[in-house]
Amino acid sequence: MPEVKQLPGLKLVGFRVLCPGDQYVIEIPKASKWLSERTGEIANVVNPGFQYGAFVVEHSSNEQDGYWVCVEVSEYEGIPEDMVGLTIPGQMYAVLRHRGANGEIRQAYTELHQWIEANGYLRLTEKWHLEAFHKWSDPANIDVELMDTVAFEV
Repeated sequence: MPEVKQLPGLKLVGFRVLCPGDQYVIEIPKASKWLSERTGEIANVVNPGFQYGAFVVEHSSNEQDGYWVCVEVSEYEGIPEDMVGLTIPGQMYAVLRHRGANGEIRQAYTELHQWIEANGYLRLTEKWHLEAFHKWSDPANIDVELMDTVAFEV
């Protein structure tokens, strides 16, 4: 069952994935595995067993296009050369936890979007959205919180 959470801002460090839309389901798990192998190179990691995905649904610039696979850091310090830092502002999210296959995420998002609409919230598609991964190593069996940025409908 979805719920609404207000989260503080996040400092993230990781990899930006940029590819054709139908390739993200293949490329994101690769980037996630690569980040797992290299998390030790990142300074100030808050929780190495937890990864975030970040994206903007309706990006207004090329800088916002793509999908970021990251870990949270308490402070930016010596970011590895082939990685990026990304700051997510504090926001309100509608959250639905999905446990199962990576390929079933689209259906879970459909359920989340229907719940958002039915409960009087408005999706903020031009803001950063998050996916908080508790388990990600096996694409057939992931555990992720889908976090859609929302506001109260006026």
